Amino acid sequence: MKTKIEAKNIDVFYGDFQALRNINMQFEENAVTALIGPSGCGKSTYLRLFNRMNDYIDSFNMNGEIVIDGKNIYEKNVLVDELRKGIGMVFQKPNPFPKSIFENVSYGLKIQGIKDKDFLNRRVRKALEQSALWDEVKNDLDKSALALSGGQQQRLCIARTLAVEPKILLMDEPTSALDPIATAKVEELIHQLKEKYTIIIVTHNMQQASRISDFTAFFYMGDLIEYDKTDTIFTKPKNERTQNYITGRFG
Repeated sequence: MKTKIEAKNIDVFYGDFQALRNINMQFEENAVTALIGPSGCGKSTYLRLFNRMNDYIDSFNMNGEIVIDGKNIYEKNVLVDELRKGIGMVFQKPNPFPKSIFENVSYGLKIQGIKDKDFLNRRVRKALEQSALWDEVKNDLDKSALALSGGQQQRLCIARTLAVEPKILLMDEPTSALDPIATAKVEELIHQLKEKYTIIIVTHNMQQASRISDFTAFFYMGDLIEYDKTDTIFTKPKNERTQNYITGRFG
């Protein structure tokens, strides 16, 4: 497998508080990596490093390097808007715009200046097919996205992300607000998407991590405790704290 992302000697501070300590990881291309650990352990902070969303926080400071395709994305000459075009983000709660289904999916393309209707139609259809939503909405593209169910809205947000053809997908607990049926659809979708994308997902659900990920990283109190193939983490963890967490003894 080819390494897509490297995190080297990462320390993160919010003012005087250190949120992450000396994190070193490699993420493989076309694989799903799950970040697990109790609330407040640094998972979401870590995830947001890869598209530089922590930059919006005034007290944020980072040491170390995040290298994507051989380039350190925290170098001063990096154009952050360009970086984010290649890194899609799906949040915990569905956040469709108060627009039509079509307008939601085509939004990112239009703000890039794309106006060709045939191109937009093709890309919207492709993204909706990729997100397993096309068959459910193809006759209602002018309908408000807010009229969709929660599970459909989340898949719509995934389609909106895919429409601009990123290389990396970041997912921050994308199914935590969904029912079991909708969760299963999103998990199946994630499994299919890894053929084309490198996916990093934060989840509190141990069963979900074991089902959908190729690699799992266990974080605790700002430290990376253990990182390995998912089968190894869940059947033969090397660290006692990992064992205690995945068996529900704390967390």
